[in-house]
Amino acid sequence: MDITDTKDTPTAIKPTPVQLGKPRGGPAQSTLRKDYWWVTPTITVGVLTAFVIYATWAGFQNGNYYYAPYISPFYSPCIASNCVYQQLPIIGTWWKLSPALLILVFPLGYRLTCYYYRKAYYRAFWWAPPACAVEDAHSKYSGETRWPLLLQNSHRWFFYMGLVLNFFLTIDAVRAFDFPSGWGMGLGSLVLSVNAILLWLYSFSCHACRHLCGGSVNKFSTAPLRYRVWKILTPLNQRHMLFAWVSLIFVALSDLYVRLVASGAIRDPRFF
Repeated sequence: MDITDTKDTPTAIKPTPVQLGKPRGGPAQSTLRKDYWWVTPTITVGVLTAFVIYATWAGFQNGNYYYAPYISPFYSPCIASNCVYQQLPIIGTWWKLSPALLILVFPLGYRLTCYYYRKAYYRAFWWAPPACAVEDAHSKYSGETRWPLLLQNSHRWFFYMGLVLNFFLTIDAVRAFDFPSGWGMGLGSLVLSVNAILLWLYSFSCHACRHLCGGSVNKFSTAPLRYRVWKILTPLNQRHMLFAWVSLIFVALSDLYVRLVASGAIRDPRFF
């Protein structure tokens, strides 16, 4: 409807033409948004790309991942016989590559299939769509019904594996206080402890965890314990994006810290 100048409207208001029901895809500037909507997907691309590059490099290094009593979270649990620090050597001497390659596939799969990360990298890398009210870069939409996006259905199984890894990282955090000279605390002890806590928060705030505890229940009155757990997890779930980013960055920093200490680049301060 056109809005023109009348006695009741002292200033003419020009309508903005909006086309509804437009097919997917279109020109790159097909949006009415005037804000810096592209900042968020740009930052997402930068951070995720930097993490993948660093994690890939660190995973193939096969060195400087252990300095008693610290072990890099990228290499824990060390399940290969060629580990400098053997925790669970269930893989024989036939494995000649970095032991991190046996571990990183599980946290990588967990984060790739995470509901929040799907939104983040779908928008940032695929522009599907890049932001709300911004034109989709693709003319067709098949959802997650085709390969390789069918693998997103494995998220819950990666979630279970993530819990197992968190258990070992918690043990690593406790052992980080057990120095060869006796119990104490260094900066690395705090780094590995905070890393374990953040990864637990990321897992407990996961949508799959919340559904596991409170989903498929028609009446919470019939499952009071599950209802209490669900109520506890709900506030964490509301901060899932925050825990996803903070834990991602901190786990890389934890590996970097252990690597720098093990290589002799820096000293690990001892508090007592």
